[in-house]
Amino acid sequence: MKQPNLADLTTPLLPNLLVISVAVYGALLQSLDVDLYYLSIQEDESIEWATFWAFIGAGYLYLRTVFRTSASLAGAWCGFGLVAFCGFVALEEISWGQRIIGYRPPDYFLAFNYQQELNVHNVIDKDLRKLAVKGVIFGYGVALPLIGLIPRASTLMQRIRLLVPPVSLVPAFAVTGTLMIVYPFKFTGEWVELMLGLCFAFSALAALPRDPASHTRRPWRPSGQIALTALLIGALGVASATATRYQRDDNPQNVIAATRELEALRADFMRFGISHRCRAHKRLFTFAFQYHAPELFSGQFAQLTGQGLPEPRAAFLLDPWNYAYWIRDNCSTPERPRTTFLYSFGPNRRRDSTRWAIGGDDIAVFIRGQEIRLESGD
Repeated sequence: MKQPNLADLTTPLLPNLLVISVAVYGALLQSLDVDLYYLSIQEDESIEWATFWAFIGAGYLYLRTVFRTSASLAGAWCGFGLVAFCGFVALEEISWGQRIIGYRPPDYFLAFNYQQELNVHNVIDKDLRKLAVKGVIFGYGVALPLIGLIPRASTLMQRIRLLVPPVSLVPAFAVTGTLMIVYPFKFTGEWVELMLGLCFAFSALAALPRDPASHTRRPWRPSGQIALTALLIGALGVASATATRYQRDDNPQNVIAATRELEALRADFMRFGISHRCRAHKRLFTFAFQYHAPELFSGQFAQLTGQGLPEPRAAFLLDPWNYAYWIRDNCSTPERPRTTFLYSFGPNRRRDSTRWAIGGDDIAVFIRGQEIRLESGD
């Protein structure tokens, strides 16, 4: 009987460890440095960009598999479906480039997408969205590989050209799905998205034929290729986050306009005595409806349309870079008094501020409390 060598044992183990290590890193970061954790999971940071590249990489590998193994378009239905799925998820992750380019989405998404961004998944009901994600994780990533262990089912899957993740990746998918259900710490969903992207990337890598001249597939590529795939995804995530950090629209007129508009919004809060409770951290458009503050659509801010404020921005409470104005209201603590401020992400269209302090090029006005600046924003 042939004894398995070390590579036979470690190669299937490596992708599972890499996926699970994402959750471990997130948990450690959350417990050791709350502010760094909060900044790390923001849009356009390395976690989001790594998720984007993981799904892009998976789509690319599935496309290579299609061209290497399918003799007809009919036989490539599953491969092309996975390519389309991965591409769609990747572009949804970055809101189809909205924050990079800075364009204003159609009014429908501004009104009915709670993030006021151009993406479809946030228009769908939250419970239905979560159910769909769990269905992908447990249906495609766990159930199908286990069903494939049944000889007749495996034969049928091969006959209809179904690309199924290797059964050795079931632990990674299962841990990802369990994390989604348990949700052990805030913003767990951001880490789940990256873990799921890695699961698909490793599944696509496993599906790619080792020998271009044959149509056979082996369960895994060499461990070096697995590690290189993960390293490349991580490196592209960091590089993309760094590049977008320096993107900015430094038109001074926009900065002046944002400052003027925030002052008008503060005046509306003070004049109309708009009520809110601490722990509120919302886009102002969402806040206006949830806290019954219609004055934000008719007060001093809205009247700026007579001074050049575009009506669509006034209607949806957007800043000059077509992104939402925000309110953050922090409850008092033994160390700090209650603090409330309104802010814009500023020229780089990304959140640089923490719970208490304004950072980067974020522009803010305080309704209650005193402004604190992060050192990096000085």
